[in-house]
Amino acid sequence: MRIVVTGASGWIGSHTVPELLAAGHEVIGLARSDASADRIAGLGAEVRRGDLEDLASLRAAAGDADGVVHLGYDHDFSDMAHALETDRLAISTLGEALEGRGGPLVVIGGTGVRPGQVSTETDTPAPAGNPRAAHGDLAFGFADRGVRPMVVRFPPTVHGRGDHGFVARLVRIARDAGFAGYPGDGTNRWPAVHVRDAARVVALGVDRAPARTALHALAEEGITTRRIAEAIGARYDLPVRSVAPQDVEAHFGWLAMFFAADLPASSGLTRELLGWAPDQPTLVEDLAAGAYDGA
Repeated sequence: MRIVVTGASGWIGSHTVPELLAAGHEVIGLARSDASADRIAGLGAEVRRGDLEDLASLRAAAGDADGVVHLGYDHDFSDMAHALETDRLAISTLGEALEGRGGPLVVIGGTGVRPGQVSTETDTPAPAGNPRAAHGDLAFGFADRGVRPMVVRFPPTVHGRGDHGFVARLVRIARDAGFAGYPGDGTNRWPAVHVRDAARVVALGVDRAPARTALHALAEEGITTRRIAEAIGARYDLPVRSVAPQDVEAHFGWLAMFFAADLPASSGLTRELLGWAPDQPTLVEDLAAGAYDGA
Protein backbone atom coordinates (compact mmCIF):
# COMPACT_ATOMS: atom_id res chain seq x y z
CA MET A 1 0.00 0.00 0.00
CA ARG A 2 0.91 3.65 -0.36
CA ILE A 3 0.82 5.05 3.17
CA VAL A 4 0.94 8.72 4.12
CA VAL A 5 2.58 9.38 7.48
CA THR A 6 2.06 12.68 9.27
CA GLY A 7 4.73 13.42 11.84
CA ALA A 8 7.07 11.21 9.81
CA SER A 9 10.19 13.08 10.96
CA GLY A 10 9.20 13.01 14.64
CA TRP A 11 10.23 10.69 17.45
CA ILE A 12 7.78 7.85 16.78
CA GLY A 13 7.28 8.67 13.10
CA SER A 14 10.97 8.39 12.23
CA HIS A 15 10.96 4.84 13.60
CA THR A 16 7.60 3.92 12.06
CA VAL A 17 8.63 4.84 8.51
CA PRO A 18 11.38 2.16 8.35
CA GLU A 19 8.97 -0.43 9.77
CA LEU A 20 6.41 0.35 7.08
CA LEU A 21 9.06 0.25 4.37
CA ALA A 22 10.37 -3.07 5.66
CA ALA A 23 6.81 -4.44 5.46
CA GLY A 24 6.78 -3.62 1.75
CA HIS A 25 4.73 -0.42 1.77
CA GLU A 26 5.45 2.77 -0.14
CA VAL A 27 5.68 5.60 2.38
CA ILE A 28 4.96 9.28 1.82
CA GLY A 29 6.11 11.47 4.69
CA LEU A 30 4.48 14.85 5.23
CA ALA A 31 7.11 17.55 5.85
CA ARG A 32 6.54 21.15 6.87
CA SER A 33 10.21 22.24 6.79
CA ASP A 34 13.39 21.58 4.84
CA ALA A 35 14.90 19.84 7.86
CA SER A 36 11.89 17.50 8.14
CA ALA A 37 12.02 16.83 4.40
CA ASP A 38 15.71 15.91 4.58
CA ARG A 39 15.13 13.56 7.48
CA ILE A 40 12.20 11.82 5.78
CA ALA A 41 14.16 11.42 2.55
CA GLY A 42 17.04 9.99 4.55
CA LEU A 43 14.70 7.32 5.90
CA GLY A 44 13.95 6.24 2.34
CA ALA A 45 10.44 7.66 2.07
CA GLU A 46 8.89 9.94 -0.52
CA VAL A 47 8.53 13.53 0.71
CA ARG A 48 5.33 15.54 0.38
CA ARG A 49 5.38 19.10 1.65
CA GLY A 50 2.45 19.95 3.89
CA ASP A 51 1.27 20.98 7.32
CA LEU A 52 -1.43 19.80 9.72
CA GLU A 53 -3.12 23.18 9.44
CA ASP A 54 -2.99 23.12 5.64
CA LEU A 55 -6.04 20.94 5.05
CA ALA A 56 -5.66 21.10 1.29
CA SER A 57 -2.22 19.49 1.52
CA LEU A 58 -3.59 16.76 3.81
CA ARG A 59 -6.49 16.08 1.46
CA ALA A 60 -4.22 15.87 -1.57
CA ALA A 61 -1.69 13.58 0.13
CA ALA A 62 -4.34 11.17 1.45
CA GLY A 63 -6.13 11.24 -1.89
CA ASP A 64 -3.02 9.85 -3.56
CA ALA A 65 -2.57 7.09 -0.98
CA ASP A 66 -4.20 3.86 0.18
CA GLY A 67 -3.98 4.67 3.88
CA VAL A 68 -2.80 7.14 6.49
CA VAL A 69 -0.80 6.90 9.71
CA HIS A 70 -1.53 10.13 11.55
CA LEU A 71 1.26 10.66 14.09
CA GLY A 72 1.62 14.42 13.80
CA TYR A 73 0.44 16.55 16.71
CA ASP A 74 1.17 19.96 18.20
CA HIS A 75 2.38 19.23 21.75
CA ASP A 76 2.13 22.84 22.92
CA PHE A 77 0.64 22.49 26.41
CA SER A 78 0.16 26.26 26.56
CA ASP A 79 -2.56 26.14 23.88
CA MET A 80 -4.10 22.69 24.04
CA ALA A 81 -7.43 23.90 22.66
CA HIS A 82 -5.79 24.94 19.42
CA ALA A 83 -3.84 21.66 19.21
CA LEU A 84 -7.01 19.64 19.73
CA GLU A 85 -8.96 21.56 17.10
CA THR A 86 -6.09 21.21 14.61
CA ASP A 87 -6.03 17.47 15.23
CA ARG A 88 -9.81 17.15 14.88
CA LEU A 89 -9.84 18.93 11.55
CA ALA A 90 -6.86 16.92 10.31
CA ILE A 91 -8.53 13.59 11.15
CA SER A 92 -11.77 14.68 9.49
CA THR A 93 -9.93 15.74 6.35
CA LEU A 94 -7.82 12.58 6.16
CA GLY A 95 -10.81 10.32 6.76
CA GLU A 96 -12.87 12.03 4.08
CA ALA A 97 -10.04 11.70 1.58
CA LEU A 98 -9.84 7.94 2.23
CA GLU A 99 -13.57 7.25 1.98
CA GLY A 100 -14.72 4.22 0.06
CA ARG A 101 -11.34 2.55 -0.43
CA GLY A 102 -11.09 0.32 2.66
CA GLY A 103 -7.63 1.54 3.62
CA PRO A 104 -6.27 2.06 7.12
CA LEU A 105 -6.54 5.29 9.08
CA VAL A 106 -4.33 5.17 12.18
CA VAL A 107 -4.83 7.83 14.85
CA ILE A 108 -3.16 8.17 18.23
CA GLY A 109 -4.36 8.02 21.82
CA GLY A 110 -3.02 7.44 25.32
CA THR A 111 -3.16 4.34 27.54
CA GLY A 112 -4.07 6.29 30.68
CA VAL A 113 -7.73 5.35 30.36
CA ARG A 114 -8.53 4.31 33.96
CA PRO A 115 -6.12 5.91 36.47
CA GLY A 116 -5.45 3.58 39.38
CA GLN A 117 -6.62 0.50 37.48
CA VAL A 118 -5.02 -1.55 34.73
CA SER A 119 -6.42 -0.17 31.48
CA THR A 120 -7.06 -2.55 28.58
CA GLU A 121 -7.78 -2.10 24.91
CA THR A 122 -11.51 -2.55 25.50
CA ASP A 123 -11.79 0.37 27.92
CA THR A 124 -13.38 3.55 26.67
CA PRO A 125 -11.41 6.68 27.56
CA ALA A 126 -13.24 9.36 29.48
CA PRO A 127 -13.03 12.65 27.53
CA ALA A 128 -12.46 14.62 30.75
CA GLY A 129 -9.17 12.86 31.41
CA ASN A 130 -8.27 12.13 27.80
CA PRO A 131 -8.92 15.21 25.64
CA ARG A 132 -8.07 13.33 22.44
CA ALA A 133 -10.49 10.48 23.21
CA ALA A 134 -13.19 12.04 21.06
CA HIS A 135 -10.80 12.00 18.11
CA GLY A 136 -10.62 8.23 18.28
CA ASP A 137 -14.41 8.13 18.12
CA LEU A 138 -14.27 10.54 15.18
CA ALA A 139 -11.90 8.22 13.33
CA PHE A 140 -14.02 5.16 14.16
CA GLY A 141 -16.99 6.86 12.52
CA PHE A 142 -15.28 6.51 9.16
CA ALA A 143 -15.66 2.72 9.38
CA ASP A 144 -19.19 3.27 8.04
CA ARG A 145 -17.75 5.22 5.12
CA GLY A 146 -15.38 2.64 3.66
CA VAL A 147 -12.31 3.29 5.83
CA ARG A 148 -10.49 0.94 8.27
CA PRO A 149 -9.83 3.18 11.29
CA MET A 150 -7.86 2.21 14.39
CA VAL A 151 -6.44 3.93 17.47
CA VAL A 152 -2.93 3.15 18.67
CA ARG A 153 -2.60 4.15 22.32
CA PHE A 154 0.89 4.97 23.56
CA PRO A 155 1.99 5.03 27.22
CA PRO A 156 3.44 8.21 28.78
CA THR A 157 6.96 6.94 28.12
CA VAL A 158 8.03 5.94 24.60
CA HIS A 159 11.72 5.69 25.37
CA GLY A 160 15.03 5.17 23.63
CA ARG A 161 18.25 6.94 22.71
CA GLY A 162 17.32 10.32 21.30
CA ASP A 163 14.08 10.69 23.26
CA HIS A 164 13.52 14.28 24.44
CA GLY A 165 10.22 13.59 26.19
CA PHE A 166 9.15 12.94 29.77
CA VAL A 167 12.08 10.77 30.87
CA ALA A 168 14.61 13.23 29.51
CA ARG A 169 12.84 15.92 31.49
CA LEU A 170 12.97 13.78 34.65
CA VAL A 171 16.71 13.36 34.19
CA ARG A 172 17.20 17.13 33.84
CA ILE A 173 15.08 17.79 36.93
CA ALA A 174 17.13 15.30 38.93
CA ARG A 175 20.45 16.78 37.83
CA ASP A 176 19.31 20.32 38.57
CA ALA A 177 17.93 19.37 42.00
CA GLY A 178 20.88 17.20 42.98
CA PHE A 179 18.69 14.18 43.69
CA ALA A 180 16.34 11.83 41.86
CA GLY A 181 12.88 12.30 43.26
CA TYR A 182 9.68 10.32 43.17
CA PRO A 183 6.21 11.47 44.28
CA GLY A 184 5.02 10.37 47.71
CA ASP A 185 5.73 6.71 48.39
CA GLY A 186 6.64 6.11 44.75
CA THR A 187 4.20 3.24 44.23
CA ASN A 188 2.27 4.88 41.39
CA ARG A 189 2.99 3.24 38.05
CA TRP A 190 4.02 4.33 34.57
CA PRO A 191 3.71 1.97 31.60
CA ALA A 192 6.43 2.21 28.98
CA VAL A 193 7.57 0.98 25.58
CA HIS A 194 10.73 1.30 23.54
CA VAL A 195 10.20 3.43 20.45
CA ARG A 196 11.12 0.59 18.08
CA ASP A 197 8.58 -1.72 19.67
CA ALA A 198 5.97 1.05 19.46
CA ALA A 199 6.68 1.61 15.78
CA ARG A 200 6.26 -2.08 15.08
CA VAL A 201 2.77 -2.04 16.61
CA VAL A 202 1.81 0.77 14.22
CA ALA A 203 3.12 -1.11 11.19
CA LEU A 204 1.46 -4.38 12.23
CA GLY A 205 -1.79 -2.53 12.84
CA VAL A 206 -1.72 -1.13 9.32
CA ASP A 207 -1.54 -4.67 7.95
CA ARG A 208 -3.65 -6.66 10.41
CA ALA A 209 -5.99 -4.64 12.62
CA PRO A 210 -9.73 -4.65 11.80
CA ALA A 211 -11.77 -1.47 11.71
CA ARG A 212 -12.54 0.17 15.07
CA THR A 213 -9.64 -1.56 16.83
CA ALA A 214 -7.82 -0.03 19.80
CA LEU A 215 -4.20 -1.16 20.13
CA HIS A 216 -1.97 -0.71 23.18
CA ALA A 217 1.64 -0.16 22.16
CA LEU A 218 3.27 -0.84 25.51
CA ALA A 219 5.80 -3.36 26.73
CA GLU A 220 5.79 -2.75 30.49
CA GLU A 221 2.48 -2.62 32.33
CA GLY A 222 3.64 -0.28 35.05
CA ILE A 223 7.04 0.66 36.46
CA THR A 224 6.85 2.35 39.84
CA THR A 225 8.04 5.94 39.89
CA ARG A 226 10.38 5.01 42.73
CA ARG A 227 12.05 2.41 40.48
CA ILE A 228 12.43 5.02 37.74
CA ALA A 229 14.00 7.46 40.21
CA GLU A 230 16.33 4.74 41.46
CA ALA A 231 17.48 4.03 37.90
CA ILE A 232 18.14 7.73 37.33
CA GLY A 233 20.00 8.00 40.62
CA ALA A 234 22.13 4.95 39.87
CA ARG A 235 23.13 6.21 36.43
CA TYR A 236 24.00 9.75 37.48
CA ASP A 237 25.28 9.04 41.00
CA LEU A 238 22.50 10.97 42.68
CA PRO A 239 20.71 10.30 45.96
CA VAL A 240 17.11 9.13 45.66
CA ARG A 241 14.37 10.50 47.83
CA SER A 242 10.64 11.02 48.12
CA VAL A 243 9.05 14.34 47.24
CA ALA A 244 6.21 15.13 49.64
CA PRO A 245 2.77 15.35 47.99
CA GLN A 246 2.48 19.06 48.74
CA ASP A 247 5.84 19.68 47.02
CA VAL A 248 5.36 17.51 43.91
CA GLU A 249 4.09 20.29 41.67
CA ALA A 250 6.85 22.69 42.68
CA HIS A 251 9.53 20.05 42.15
CA PHE A 252 8.36 18.45 38.90
CA GLY A 253 6.59 21.47 37.37
CA TRP A 254 4.16 20.69 34.54
CA LEU A 255 5.38 17.08 34.55
CA ALA A 256 3.81 16.56 38.00
CA MET A 257 0.35 15.94 36.53
CA PHE A 258 1.74 12.94 34.65
CA PHE A 259 4.47 11.61 36.95
CA ALA A 260 2.25 11.64 40.03
CA ALA A 261 -0.54 9.69 38.31
CA ASP A 262 -1.05 5.93 38.59
CA LEU A 263 -1.52 4.75 34.98
CA PRO A 264 -0.96 0.98 34.62
CA ALA A 265 -2.11 -0.60 31.37
CA SER A 266 -2.11 -3.95 29.59
CA SER A 267 -1.26 -4.87 25.99
CA GLY A 268 -2.39 -8.49 26.11
CA LEU A 269 -5.10 -8.17 23.48
CA THR A 270 -2.77 -6.30 21.15
CA ARG A 271 -0.09 -8.95 21.43
CA GLU A 272 -2.61 -11.70 20.66
CA LEU A 273 -4.20 -9.88 17.73
CA LEU A 274 -0.99 -8.78 16.04
CA GLY A 275 1.35 -11.57 17.08
CA TRP A 276 3.53 -8.85 18.58
CA ALA A 277 6.19 -9.52 21.20
CA PRO A 278 8.28 -6.52 22.33
CA ASP A 279 12.00 -7.32 22.26
CA GLN A 280 13.75 -3.98 22.80
CA PRO A 281 15.37 -2.73 26.06
CA THR A 282 13.19 -1.81 29.02
CA LEU A 283 13.09 1.72 30.38
CA VAL A 284 15.42 0.87 33.27
CA GLU A 285 17.82 -0.85 30.85
CA ASP A 286 17.83 2.22 28.62
CA LEU A 287 18.60 4.47 31.58
CA ALA A 288 21.39 2.16 32.75
CA ALA A 289 22.90 2.09 29.26
CA GLY A 290 23.12 5.89 29.09
CA ALA A 291 20.32 6.50 26.60
CA TYR A 292 19.54 9.77 28.41
CA ASP A 293 23.06 11.00 29.06
CA GLY A 294 22.52 13.82 26.57
CA ALA A 295 19.26 14.98 28.11
